[in-house]
Amino acid sequence: MHAVIMAGGRGTRFWPRSRERKPKHLLDILSEKTIIQQTVSRIQSFIPHENILIVTGKKHARDVIRQLPDIPEDNIIVEPEGKNTAACIGLAALHIQKRIPDDVMVVLPSDHAIGNAQKYLSVIEAAAKAAARENALITVGIKPTGIQTGFGYLEQEQRGRPIGDAKIYRVKSIREKPDYETAKALVEKGNFFWNSGMFIWKASVILNEIRRWLPELHKGLMEIQSSLGTPEEKKTIGRVYKKLASVSIDYGVMEKATNVFMLTGDFGWNDVGSWDAVWDISEKDAQGNVHAGGGKIIFEDTQDSLVYSPHKLVATVGVQDLIVVETRDALLICRRGRSQDVKKIVERLEKKGLKRFL
Repeated sequence: MHAVIMAGGRGTRFWPRSRERKPKHLLDILSEKTIIQQTVSRIQSFIPHENILIVTGKKHARDVIRQLPDIPEDNIIVEPEGKNTAACIGLAALHIQKRIPDDVMVVLPSDHAIGNAQKYLSVIEAAAKAAARENALITVGIKPTGIQTGFGYLEQEQRGRPIGDAKIYRVKSIREKPDYETAKALVEKGNFFWNSGMFIWKASVILNEIRRWLPELHKGLMEIQSSLGTPEEKKTIGRVYKKLASVSIDYGVMEKATNVFMLTGDFGWNDVGSWDAVWDISEKDAQGNVHAGGGKIIFEDTQDSLVYSPHKLVATVGVQDLIVVETRDALLICRRGRSQDVKKIVERLEKKGLKRFL
């Protein structure tokens, strides 16, 4: 079995800490370890270091190697440019097939938080057994704890089949990120789960599904496959990637495939998608405030707020539901509940040509 950790993305909702050169998965947002270090630490008791592959971009490869010294450098797969998750997963599947043609691959985002690692590993183990037995596409659904428009939703068939101590369920449909009213209706039905973005399948199975549903991507992957391990590998990947369409594995394959199954995950999952998520999962004082960053922070008549400050003394008076993030060159002040919109600040900085803040 292999693990594939997808370490791309910019983490724009975590500006001003997350920048192009050092996105959120390379930052110590949740603990003294960086988020990608935590991801590897969780899975390494189940899958050995030599079977953990990291897919990342050129800008971040050196940092990934430095932060993960136990992962063999040959296991760091570098994409010449980001082309979304379908290309990322396809490229990793080629590498795994070259090692063990029919091996199971566990595909994980690099930036999730897990509350109960033991429960998490038991779900992943059951999913891997299901992937080997069923020759199917397996994902993990998270029972909703509220109305969320930032996640996709999985519709679960009511009757499950046992796999060890767990059950797998056929996925009847996959819904893209809905508006609030649609999300509310889905959650109220009771058989819709958040799409965690975790996938478990055989390398051969996902490549066959890509061939069926994304034939142009598959054609490009086959060009790359013939070059793996040769002096032409890097050049070939660079040439092929320029031509590839940017498409997610959810939209390109999962929403169309007929052999999609899910397990339910109840292990304290959080996608750590914004500063609001950090407030949600962080320890709070008696007034609901989160003190982060290690700097001096004074809360006076302040409730349900998060302040991140490693450098300056920050004091708040008579406020509530705020997010304040201080770095050496920028200051973010945001109402809690609106941090998904921080990405709009990044978009405005790009339009204004203020690259030094990106």
